[in-house]
Amino acid sequence: MSSVLHVIKIGGNVIDNPNNLDSFLEMFSALQGKKILVHGGGKIATRIAASLGIEAQMVEGRRVTDQDMLDVVTMVYAGLTNKNIVAQLQRFGCDAIGLSGADANTIKAVRRPIREVDYGFVGDILADSVNALSIKKILEAGLTPVFSAITHNGLGQLLNTNADTIASSLAIALSKTYETRLIYCFEKNGVLSDVNDDSSVIRLIRSGEFEGLKQSGVIYEGMIPKLENAFQAIGRGVKNVYIGNALNLHLYQQGEFGTCLLSK
Repeated sequence: MSSVLHVIKIGGNVIDNPNNLDSFLEMFSALQGKKILVHGGGKIATRIAASLGIEAQMVEGRRVTDQDMLDVVTMVYAGLTNKNIVAQLQRFGCDAIGLSGADANTIKAVRRPIREVDYGFVGDILADSVNALSIKKILEAGLTPVFSAITHNGLGQLLNTNADTIASSLAIALSKTYETRLIYCFEKNGVLSDVNDDSSVIRLIRSGEFEGLKQSGVIYEGMIPKLENAFQAIGRGVKNVYIGNALNLHLYQQGEFGTCLLSK
């Protein structure tokens, strides 16, 4: 039987709070076995861009990345944020290596086509975008990859890419070699049956139950795209997906972390 691999994604709500990030990284370091960490950007890039006179442009919550902003997000995501995370992991005894998708040709992407909006240098990941062989070599060397939200197109162009998508793409690609488990860490305790009650965590959702929960309005609107992506990953080889609070990661190996998503 193949060994287990955990692919864990953290968002800006963790990165923007040094105390929360510190606590999370200590728990991540304590997680046994092979693992990959994927991180988003947070507000640091927007703050640094403003200090340089570059205005952040957002469309429906998504960052428009022109050349100036690409320079900033590359410096922040693949540089400042990534290396701070790696340094903290070394402090906690986790031998990590910080990567962008360009490093070791690990993740390619294509520039998002211009439709209603030109998002600029934003990358979309295709089915064959992940170089699983290169990543396996890193994992088998005993290192923990830490991926920033920067990819490349194979022709020398860097691209800003959604971290949730990077995490699911890594988990899917590596599921042919490992028993992959994908964990999305965010600010809620899991998928809630009552958005106003943090204790109303739905502990288990099977793919066959998802449509009914969505139709009945039990799952609130903002969670639906995340769950749809999660079940797509399960349908493409990922063993299961967990969604929960980053600060509760220590509960994972006790079987009490967030919501577990399974196939039928």
